[in-house]
Amino acid sequence: MYRAITRDIEVSVEPFYLDDRSDPDDSHYVWAYRVTIANHSDDHVQLLSRYWHITDATGRVEEVRGAGVVGEQPQLGPGDSYQYTSGCPLSTPSGIMVGRYTMRDTQGEQFDVAIPAFSLDLPNGMRTVN
Repeated sequence: MYRAITRDIEVSVEPFYLDDRSDPDDSHYVWAYRVTIANHSDDHVQLLSRYWHITDATGRVEEVRGAGVVGEQPQLGPGDSYQYTSGCPLSTPSGIMVGRYTMRDTQGEQFDVAIPAFSLDLPNGMRTVN
């Protein structure tokens, strides 16, 4: 599990390879990742948008931006957490993802929360430095 904390907002990520959705013979590899966002602050916050920087094993970069996550813009009160699962296809057997969420507090201030860098590697595969 990978973790980052920004302004008392903790983001944890657990990636896992989806063998049944992948086709290595066709250079198609798919991972899912489970994200938990925990609000350890004393304020209510809302997740407004996401940004992902995805790099495959050849160094090809894809950037993804959008409103919310999985069609939602969750609000988290003090002590609340929110969990979702999403996925990432690659044309290489490994890669790395990192990103940020833009949040808003009750005063209307927007701020970025780090999503920790996490590795996408085949289980029992040879690890590569991305």
